[in-house]
Amino acid sequence: MELSDIRKEIDQIDAQLLPLLTARMECAKKVAVYKKEHQIPVLNSKREEEILDRVEKEAGEYGGTARVIFSAIMSQSRALQHQMLSAGKPLRQLLQNAREAPKKSNRIACLGSPGSYSHLELLTLYPKAQPVFCPNFSSIFSTLEKEDADLALVPIENSSAGSVLEVYDLLLKYRYYIIAAGKLCVNNVLASKSGSLDGVTSLYSHPQPLMQCSTFVESCGLSVKKCRSTTEAAAMAAKDPNSAALCGKKAAEENQLKIVPLKVQNCSANHTRFLVLSRELCLSKKADKISVCFNLPHRTGSLNGVLSRFAAAEMNLTKIESRPIIGKEFEYDFYLDFSGNIHDPVVLELLCSLWDELPRFSFLGNYPEN
Repeated sequence: MELSDIRKEIDQIDAQLLPLLTARMECAKKVAVYKKEHQIPVLNSKREEEILDRVEKEAGEYGGTARVIFSAIMSQSRALQHQMLSAGKPLRQLLQNAREAPKKSNRIACLGSPGSYSHLELLTLYPKAQPVFCPNFSSIFSTLEKEDADLALVPIENSSAGSVLEVYDLLLKYRYYIIAAGKLCVNNVLASKSGSLDGVTSLYSHPQPLMQCSTFVESCGLSVKKCRSTTEAAAMAAKDPNSAALCGKKAAEENQLKIVPLKVQNCSANHTRFLVLSRELCLSKKADKISVCFNLPHRTGSLNGVLSRFAAAEMNLTKIESRPIIGKEFEYDFYLDFSGNIHDPVVLELLCSLWDELPRFSFLGNYPEN
């Protein structure tokens, strides 16, 4: 057979499959009506597993393929049913009560001291705000919890060093709302009291710059001492003439350190992404990014089933991160970023359906990314 003949055969099969698929989705609508009348939950995990096990067995060598396809069909059927049943009432109420995102703030918790990268980003986003400096990430979250700050600013990922995992863990623990995000160009420098490495034996820095400058760090032969922030690293180097610091230029200036003329960063195009957190949900009219988190049952295809819902809605996922749930054996929370606005009916219906269906689901915010 020629390839064109095989393709014709495929087209004929597809022509038979499509009416069957639409007929099945029509049946899903009937199921939704019945479940509404009899107050039955949309998700029936036991029945779905029985169906998937059966089709996998009957499909023989194509069992895995059949399971994935049928799982996607059932996932889309559930999404349709959720939409018909106006799912996610708590989320709808939460969004209805949300206030406008503040354009300015009096007190914002951030890491380090004057001259830290967090401080520089804070000045960019909220130039008139009073920074509430915190020694570590945990204290930033607790400061916001105790209402000693109105907002908090935290680094969440770096273009060369990757995710700031401690911040993800704290974000999933506290479930604060994200109201804004921004990116800062990071230029790490090597600084010492003399402006050289003569007599220097120790290197102070925060773990993130150490990763961003890993090639230099591994080859320099200095004893590495980790600090809670780049400004703390600069302060330590200012007290110790036999040490240097990996920090920002501003932090070096604040501590009267001189720049050592060496290239230390792995990549010149080095950016850190920051999030602005709030205790309350605030929505901006210019919002273009959405963040959510959720837990999934530990079974084959569960994550694929959720991601396929985003694909079906033509939503662009920009970040996915998984973090272990403390106290649970091999159970994970998933953090997800995607482009969109919650006022888009397609976005709203998808998130409402996931709210009803997924354990530990939280809507973390819809915000502008500068």
